[in-house]
Amino acid sequence: MLAWISSNIGTVLVVAVLVLIVFLIVRSMLRDKKAGRSSCGSNCAHCQMAGKCHEFQNSK
Repeated sequence: MLAWISSNIGTVLVVAVLVLIVFLIVRSMLRDKKAGRSSCGSNCAHCQMAGKCHEFQNSK
């Protein structure tokens, strides 16, 4: 097992870094969702979903 890891250390490190990056992105997205923030720029005039994604705010 150690021989396989040592012969593929570059691949193992790249995969570990990619997994860490994906984890951090997902965590950030979940935190933003819980805080009520959106990735939307709120420029609904040029959006195909205009009036749909902010419905809950308009009904208040």
